Amino acid sequence: MAAAALQRAWRGRGPLACLLWPLSLLFGMLAALRRAAYRRGWRRTEDAGIPVIVIGNVLTGGAGKTPVVMAVVEHLRAAGLRPGVISRGYGRHSRGTREVHADSPPGEVGDEPLLIARRCGVPVFVAERRMAAARALRAAHPATQVLVCDDGLQHLGLARDVEVCVFDERGTGNGWLLPAGPLRERWPRPVDLVLRPAGVPIEGFGLQRRLADEAVRADGTRRPLEALRETPCIALAGIAKPEAFFAMLRERGLAPVRTVALPDHDDFAGWQPGAHAGHSLLCTEKDAVKLWRHRPDAWAVPLALAIEPAFWSRLDSLLAPKLSSPHGSQTA
Repeated sequence: MAAAALQRAWRGRGPLACLLWPLSLLFGMLAALRRAAYRRGWRRTEDAGIPVIVIGNVLTGGAGKTPVVMAVVEHLRAAGLRPGVISRGYGRHSRGTREVHADSPPGEVGDEPLLIARRCGVPVFVAERRMAAARALRAAHPATQVLVCDDGLQHLGLARDVEVCVFDERGTGNGWLLPAGPLRERWPRPVDLVLRPAGVPIEGFGLQRRLADEAVRADGTRRPLEALRETPCIALAGIAKPEAFFAMLRERGLAPVRTVALPDHDDFAGWQPGAHAGHSLLCTEKDAVKLWRHRPDAWAVPLALAIEPAFWSRLDSLLAPKLSSPHGSQTA
């Protein structure tokens, strides 16, 4: 309930947001001091040795970064490059540096890195420090030419060549920093590329999110989404904004008899269908990497992205000099 109240407060500058505003000044001061420490060399920024693309956001609560990471990885592969992905592995129960394999337990590597490894088939490493993940990935896969960092705009210990900031329909909310608003850092701030949905008043490239036309099961069985319209089903989601997934299902003509919103990164270990045990299950692709351990019959509905073509042209133009420099000499 407290989290929901904050989300509502962040839409405007009402009483609760104003009450928290003095704390946001302290948050901003600490963030500015941290940035200054890196800028003045008091804290060290390390170079991974090959070009790094950081894809992140300035909002708390998730803004759809991981689908963009996968889209960028697929674009790089289509261009003939060999990308790898590094991540903190948020939500995992383990510590240290780990390589993510398609059969890795999600609790050990994190659900989002596991989804990337399964979908994209590229090297993926997780570590508390992204630089540790970068070193381990390059040691294990020396042919890697580009690193894509899932999240990390605020992780200043890793040098980056291209920064991509992703927004969702919230835009910048009420424009205030945490905890009075949803911003992790002040906006605008310098970045190379911005992705935002239509209607969000932020300068950048267009991004459209929609559900894919097919759902998939753990064994690879696929079914057109429209074929599930007449099937009694339960929709469940353990993501930052479950209602967004449920709304997208309804937009595609599906009417779940029950929707279940669980905490972000939930492992589904304690969830039971109850009276609806015989119903089909619909979930997000991110949730499926965990839910399929308990219910391999669940239908995962992937997210499809449509990104403005000019974004890809600009990304290529920013990356090309990095790949041809000594910094990116591994492309030879």
